[in-house]
Amino acid sequence: MAVVKPFAAIRPHREKAEKIAALPYDVYDREEAKKIVAENPQSFLKIDRAETQLEDSVDMYDREVYQKAHDTLWEMVRDGSFLKEDKPCYYIYELTMNGRVQTGITACASIDDYESGVIKKHENTRAEKEIDRINHVDICNAQTGPIFLAYRSNAVINQIVEEVKQTEAVYDFVADDNIRHRVWVVSSENQMTAIENTFAGIGEIYIADGHHRAASAVKVGLKRRKERPNYDGAEEFNYFLSVLFPDEQLMIMAYNRVVKDLNGMTEEEFFKRVSEIFEVSQIEEEEKEPKAKGRFSMYLGENWYCCHMKPEDIPDDPVESLDVSVLQNKLLAPILGILDPKTEKRIDFVGGIRGIGELERRCKLDCAVAFAMYPTSIEELFAVADAGLLMPPKSTWFEPKLRSGLFIHELD
Repeated sequence: MAVVKPFAAIRPHREKAEKIAALPYDVYDREEAKKIVAENPQSFLKIDRAETQLEDSVDMYDREVYQKAHDTLWEMVRDGSFLKEDKPCYYIYELTMNGRVQTGITACASIDDYESGVIKKHENTRAEKEIDRINHVDICNAQTGPIFLAYRSNAVINQIVEEVKQTEAVYDFVADDNIRHRVWVVSSENQMTAIENTFAGIGEIYIADGHHRAASAVKVGLKRRKERPNYDGAEEFNYFLSVLFPDEQLMIMAYNRVVKDLNGMTEEEFFKRVSEIFEVSQIEEEEKEPKAKGRFSMYLGENWYCCHMKPEDIPDDPVESLDVSVLQNKLLAPILGILDPKTEKRIDFVGGIRGIGELERRCKLDCAVAFAMYPTSIEELFAVADAGLLMPPKSTWFEPKLRSGLFIHELD
């Protein structure tokens, strides 16, 4: 039984939503974030990445940065940039990218469901990456970036979503990356009860994107519980900000790989080794992107090749059968010596949103070979999570990205 509850969001004033809404904090490095905030002083990045408001000499993980985030957030609430809903609601959040629409429900999920496995994971998290967001959430006393969750599509929820979308949206804007964002408030008691009860019956929810943000939010909630041993479970810190999408609407893009050298081999020696394991054939310009599972494209010596995995070499296992796993286990590790892609400096990962051209550019700049992958499917993600297993690093790239700053969940 999954607990997905409404909440009284702090959200931008209608006229300011387009300027405030920002891509997630981890999309940018420090210089990029600083430039965005300089160009748009209302951007939520000045809260999510508050070091942009301080001198470069200030460490981005210094407590001063998190205090600045806190002060900026609550000053914007006081000056009317943000308003607070007068009662708990759900919110419909629609994103449109290149004509494709995906519509989620913004709500709060339970940290107990995360702890018990009702909310299923497919990635490990690293403590050092969690600390930043733990400090940000705890000191701001608010969750500012929603976790991207997925569930198996449900007719009852679909119908309610479509009914609400017939009413006027509270936000409707096209961001500078041409993604259209629309938001509706669900305040009908009947509709809210139906949503809550339906999610309780669905029973299985999956983290699609944002594992570190989820882990950080949960750890802040557990910390607050220790600080308040008389908590009753109804407090807001027992829940974390989420947007839940039906599986049938989600698009996963490829997460491609580039490697900086050929592990001491010439191109001819490397090509021969690869050809011993995969069926390799040269391909034309229009065939660069793999067209089916079990194939990946390789860019080597300014030529593109299709590498076809032999069916008998693909294990019958939800993790080992992933294309990214086969590439890692059959080629990257034994041939190129990339034993641990999480820590190995010779490999880099390129999100599919950057296109095939980015792989060619990297090979002309600082890499020796590139691999274009066929995207992992949402069904594969669910299968891995259902089995209680973990995907290899950088297996999925979700687009479009949820905006931060449209919904804020206050913890106290």
